[in-house]
Amino acid sequence: MAVCPQCGFSNADNATFCTHCGRSLQSPAAAPPLQATGVVVPPIGTTIPNYLVFAILTTVLCCLPTGIPAIIYASQVNTKLQLGDVAGAQAASNNAKMWCWISFGLGLVMFVGYGLVATLGVIGSLHRR
Repeated sequence: MAVCPQCGFSNADNATFCTHCGRSLQSPAAAPPLQATGVVVPPIGTTIPNYLVFAILTTVLCCLPTGIPAIIYASQVNTKLQLGDVAGAQAASNNAKMWCWISFGLGLVMFVGYGLVATLGVIGSLHRR
């Protein structure tokens, strides 16, 4: 059993990375040199939110036409992260968030407008009697 020096988790003897925390189990001298691949990996512990749940809810409950771009951008975040495109994932996350808030705002305006029209209709019918 190979014990991880970082978290103390017991791994298989032939494991090169800890299955619990992901740290390399090879000594620095035995580790192969890293090759430049052009892939940018976000720092461990850094997450980029995809806003997919917020996008779906605002599409269904608030405003369909502006919710669709929110869902499209939200679905691109994880794919771009897996491809190593951190900047693209961050841009897609920001766009998804923006379209979610636009959809929410338009839904709120329509809800308030409908309530105002209904209230004025009730008040108008009371004056006719």
